[in-house]
Amino acid sequence: MTFGIVGNVYDRGVPRTISGNRSARVGLVFPFSAIVGQDEMKLALTIAAVDPSVGGVMVFGDRGTGKSTAVRALPGVLPAMSVVKGCPYQCDPGVMSPACATCPGRAAGKEAKVPVPVVDLPLGATEDRVVGALDLERALSRGEKAFEPGLLARAHRGFLYVDEVNLLEDHLVDLLLDVAQTGENVVEREGVSVRHPARFVLVGSGNPEEGELRPQLLDRFGLSVEVRTPTTLAVRVEVVKRRDAFERDPEAFIAAYHKDDLKVRRRIEKGRVTLTSVDVSDTMLEQASRLCMALGTDGLRGELTVIRAARAVAAIDGKSHVTLSHLTAVAPLALRHRLRRNVLDETGSTTRVERAIAEVFAV
Repeated sequence: MTFGIVGNVYDRGVPRTISGNRSARVGLVFPFSAIVGQDEMKLALTIAAVDPSVGGVMVFGDRGTGKSTAVRALPGVLPAMSVVKGCPYQCDPGVMSPACATCPGRAAGKEAKVPVPVVDLPLGATEDRVVGALDLERALSRGEKAFEPGLLARAHRGFLYVDEVNLLEDHLVDLLLDVAQTGENVVEREGVSVRHPARFVLVGSGNPEEGELRPQLLDRFGLSVEVRTPTTLAVRVEVVKRRDAFERDPEAFIAAYHKDDLKVRRRIEKGRVTLTSVDVSDTMLEQASRLCMALGTDGLRGELTVIRAARAVAAIDGKSHVTLSHLTAVAPLALRHRLRRNVLDETGSTTRVERAIAEVFAV
């Protein structure tokens, strides 16, 4: 079984991916910009890349619709990040975490640029592999008690991807909930006591026919995407053509979309820079709250997510303030998984959100 980080390297201008723990295997990844017919999923991932505080992204849908492809293509459009050189947790040199015991011992000014980690968490992963454990090699060969970081450590400041997240074992779900709430991972076992930062964007995918997601975990996802098999002939044909072209000559295909991926990366970079300066008026705040009240969502997390996601979209678009079009664009993503079940209304959650948008905003 393979565990590991997905990160980009470039060989003659062609993005490649290195996956696996300490693995030398190099594979080519389908370009993010070449994915057809899944614009909502790409939008949600882009929003999370610009503003991680929006929360994670849940992608539910049919098999074979590009869910995993989109997530694993994400590193190709993410700008590299600055880290403290030598820190096993990729801490930010500008904002070192008090939870990291490694960074204070590093010489000031030593920085490095690394790809943003996108880490796969397989369903069969053990708890030790996820949270980290005693480094047995060093313990046996040198008699030293040393901590071997797990997948949560490697995902810090990046993305943690769980395919078939609705099938994840309960004890791992509880673990993810704890870490998501605190932003730290605490390991105390086998004579090892370690506390380290673990803030990441959780991305999950799954097929709802195979089981429902626990409500506590579902609530932790800021955005929810519904992916369906394309029903338009032209879209289906284009998907097959692109996938076939990629498999026949992956390097040429990736090179053909390299400029498009760079455009997406620049939009993400631009969005991150301008995000804090985007204005959200009281009118937009009121509109978001009116929509959530009309839908009967619990708590205020819905409003917060709508506003944050709308601000991120405005920043990506280069706008100085959030407009109603931004709110309507992100409302289904932010609210469809927060609706209470209505026994008198069996219509889908997306339809209910769209209907409320039409009624509240009169669009």
